[in-house]
Amino acid sequence: MTDSPLILAVPSKGRLQENAAAFFARSGLVFSQSRGAREYRGTLKGVPDVEVAFLSASEIVTQLATGSVHLGITGEDLVREQISDADEAVELLTPLGFGHANVVVAVPQAWIDVRSMADLDEVAADLRARHGRKMRVATKYVNLTRRFFAEKGIADYRIVESLGATEGAPGAGSAELIVDITTTGATLAANALKILDDGVMLRSEANLVASVRAPWSSKARAAATAVLTRIAAEEEARESREVRAALDPSRAQALAALVRDFGATQPYGNALGREVVLHCPTSAMFDIVAALQGIGAQDITVRTFDYLFRPTNALTERLLKRID
Repeated sequence: MTDSPLILAVPSKGRLQENAAAFFARSGLVFSQSRGAREYRGTLKGVPDVEVAFLSASEIVTQLATGSVHLGITGEDLVREQISDADEAVELLTPLGFGHANVVVAVPQAWIDVRSMADLDEVAADLRARHGRKMRVATKYVNLTRRFFAEKGIADYRIVESLGATEGAPGAGSAELIVDITTTGATLAANALKILDDGVMLRSEANLVASVRAPWSSKARAAATAVLTRIAAEEEARESREVRAALDPSRAQALAALVRDFGATQPYGNALGREVVLHCPTSAMFDIVAALQGIGAQDITVRTFDYLFRPTNALTERLLKRID
């Protein structure tokens, strides 16, 4: 176990693989497949003790659940659907900004009086009274559906597992409504379906996920720390700016209040000379510049970072807390 490397599972093809590769590349982490794109094992250039496994998104979830891989990129919808004890088995370290989709409850547009989950009780009662059968829900998301319907108090229904185009089930007469994944809702609309007002079950996107059950050897921990430190430094750089300004030392008290109010930091300490250096959230940058101008600062400059390495980072801390 002490010699086992870190195994990182990434999507094996399509847009998900392209986005995953781009995400890691922003952090200086490049996938390498020595025998070409058809090879299902690879490495991370320049990072020792990392083995990259190229798998389907669904298989990545299975491998994370059993502890066969340490880290993986997959959608939260698959994690919540396939792992019954997801919060115990894995840790969702960070969303990746791609693979956005919602798992939703959709009903025929012709049901003009059905707008919410509560209205489905009446639909189910009507079907029972008039046709002697339960309301049918077509879906690939069996576990998510059961949990969500239970939370909403809907019990008189049965699931029709969908193996094809779920959105076509109501039109084909095999189900009254569906639970499916959608990005824009266009396919649902094309099939004369609408999303219930409170029918968004999960807002999903691709996540970097850690397996709590994997054998975390010392090599795997060290490699994970190296990978997560780079990812965190790139994220921190993207969300931060450095602001420099010339400021009279007599304005120290006003500067301290500004730093506190806008969540900025002074990386070189709070000793006030003629030049002030602040690190701040990107979202607060223009407000901080205006506030500095308000206390007499001059020659204000702002710059971006390629990477911003902090003494610690939330990703590594979150991982180590779970696996320890």
